[in-house]
Amino acid sequence: MDPKKDELIELGNNSEVLLSNPTFILTTNQLIEATFSNFVNTKADETQKRESSYYHHRALMDIVATLQQRVAVRDQMLNETETEE
Repeated sequence: MDPKKDELIELGNNSEVLLSNPTFILTTNQLIEATFSNFVNTKADETQKRESSYYHHRALMDIVATLQQRVAVRDQMLNETETEE
């Protein structure tokens, strides 16, 4: 296999380990819930606080989505490798 594919597979493996780690799951869920709560509980005139909470929430969601994407890429590469053989 080529080194780039090996690297992507390793990223996928590491991402899956992180996504299945109970502490990671608990921490990210708590942070996502807290930032969402902060967002929806801001007053109409607290634009900066609401925007800050929104961007924090989006950042957390992007981290999880990136890890999930790495796992999906790994799975696709492994399936392609099996198909080639």
